[in-house]
Amino acid sequence: MKDLSLLVLPGDGIGPEVTAEALRVLHRVARHADVTLTISHGAFGGASLDAHDVPVTDDLLERACASGAVLLGAVGGPKWDALPSHLRPERGLLALRKAMGVYANLRPARFFDALADASPLKRSLTEGVDLVVVRELTGGIYFGEPRGVSGSGDARRGVNTLAYSEMEIRRIGRIAFELAMRRDKRLTSVDKSNVLEVMALWREVMTSLSAEYPEVKLDHLYVDNCAMQLVSGPRQFDVIVTGNLFGDILSDEAAALTGSLGMLPSASIGDGPGLFEPVHGTAPDIAGKGLANPLATILSVAMLVEHALGRRDLAVAIERAVENTLSAGHRTGDIARGGEKVIGTTAMGDAVLAELETILKSEAA
Repeated sequence: MKDLSLLVLPGDGIGPEVTAEALRVLHRVARHADVTLTISHGAFGGASLDAHDVPVTDDLLERACASGAVLLGAVGGPKWDALPSHLRPERGLLALRKAMGVYANLRPARFFDALADASPLKRSLTEGVDLVVVRELTGGIYFGEPRGVSGSGDARRGVNTLAYSEMEIRRIGRIAFELAMRRDKRLTSVDKSNVLEVMALWREVMTSLSAEYPEVKLDHLYVDNCAMQLVSGPRQFDVIVTGNLFGDILSDEAAALTGSLGMLPSASIGDGPGLFEPVHGTAPDIAGKGLANPLATILSVAMLVEHALGRRDLAVAIERAVENTLSAGHRTGDIARGGEKVIGTTAMGDAVLAELETILKSEAA
């Protein structure tokens, strides 16, 4: 038996709805694995602004760091868009990542056969694509100093600093190499080393790390070339590792290729508890209507089960349940095409749970 203390931050918009379905799946696999879950909830993002006038409280940051894992819904929305930048819900997310020390963001982009027609790419390009972008999350240009805007008139000048230490590059590199070892043993490091000294250091450190992982085939791509290759030949990729800014862009590109952000999970990991969340936004236009797609959050729970509980087998069971659900024709509005029957959030959760039950029973037999 293993105990797991989980902090759930449902967030804003559709966050509470999709989180509720994901928790149903987590409870089912926990019973199967004889894991005791201790779950607490907290207000975060816009919900925290409404309750506490800040996007995240110091108390919540302490609770997150003391937990075994954090499951996050989605944050933000038009209600809070006019606030000063330091009070925006997204600022709470940056503070949470920093406090938890989650320096590696893992964003899988898997093309489900049942949803092949949802992708803007031809089926011949997307068939069999299953890649992960490993994005450095707590360094780079989003956190570098100096930063800011100074001066006046035409002399006003904005500055942001792109900086990485060898330690920061080496630790994200190890995460990527270890992940590649568990997959197809192919790693692509993405940089801009032809014009940026910091990226030359990035390439040098990644190359030196490869000596410790002789089974992994390492190659390097400039970020502009990688962006093009993701569209023209995504099947060539297994694991992509890159810095914070480039990872932000490339992971969104990879997400768009799958056809729906409602299908994509993510995990942010480091030396302590992990943070698990769907890639999609809060979709305030459908919030509270029971229409949201919970599959990205359910797949985020699969990543939680793998990384927080160390149960890759149960993570695979959840992934198979989602795939079987899609193959059976179940669709929420965001992934439905002409003529396909649309079901709601709870019904989609029910369908995944039914498939999961079948899988778990067959494995126990």
